[in-house]
Amino acid sequence: MVGKVYLVGAGPGDPDLITVKGLRCLQQADVILYDRLVNPELLENAKEGAQLVYCGKLPHYHTMKQETINHFLVKYAKKGYQVVRLKGGDPFVFGRGGEEAEECSKNNVPFEIVPGITAGIAASAYAGIPVTHRSLSKSFAFITGHQAGDVEAEHQWYHLANGVDTICVYMGVSHLSTITKHLILNGKSPQTPIALIHWGTLSDQRTVVGTLENIEEVVKKEQITNPSMIVIGEVVTLHKKLNWFQEEIVPNIPVANR
Repeated sequence: MVGKVYLVGAGPGDPDLITVKGLRCLQQADVILYDRLVNPELLENAKEGAQLVYCGKLPHYHTMKQETINHFLVKYAKKGYQVVRLKGGDPFVFGRGGEEAEECSKNNVPFEIVPGITAGIAASAYAGIPVTHRSLSKSFAFITGHQAGDVEAEHQWYHLANGVDTICVYMGVSHLSTITKHLILNGKSPQTPIALIHWGTLSDQRTVVGTLENIEEVVKKEQITNPSMIVIGEVVTLHKKLNWFQEEIVPNIPVANR
């Protein structure tokens, strides 16, 4: 019998933010292929004897190539196993879940998508920054920082700068200079507020705030690195007022593998 693949979103870091359905899939899985930013505490929910396969990726260094991950999903499922592909955030938000689902479909392997809370929403919320707000933001966009060097995406910067109220950038720290430059050149005010949220939703979360004009200096001074979510727009001004998570005493939430 062919098994089944579950593409499960683990959420942004805090293990309590996984969905009930995602947790149930973890508890029943025979094989779990998990990413670098998945909180290791979640793996404690695996049943006895479940096989754990690390698929972590660092910038410019992949422990396992995507083609290999795709192969393993199909291989284990065709052996009759229940397979969980555990991915940080949501499988379909810059998680290559679409590619993995396509591979399953191509090989006639049953699969199911279990959405997760994506970092663009969760990290922002834990920093007291709502991505939408009735008077400050009626639209938002999720983009990847990798498009900052993509020639084919050049035309998108004008629309982002002029047509979107809040911009959430994934994997953008190394491209911060290019991102701010593109937005300013395409009409965004240099005084537009911007925040970087480092290790969002975890106990050592740090948030730094500046403007498009000075954020590079702030980030350098505060030594902010990946993984960090970048949020751009007037909603960032609410951070000081709504910063509930870092002002209270937070529980000791384990930090994912670094």
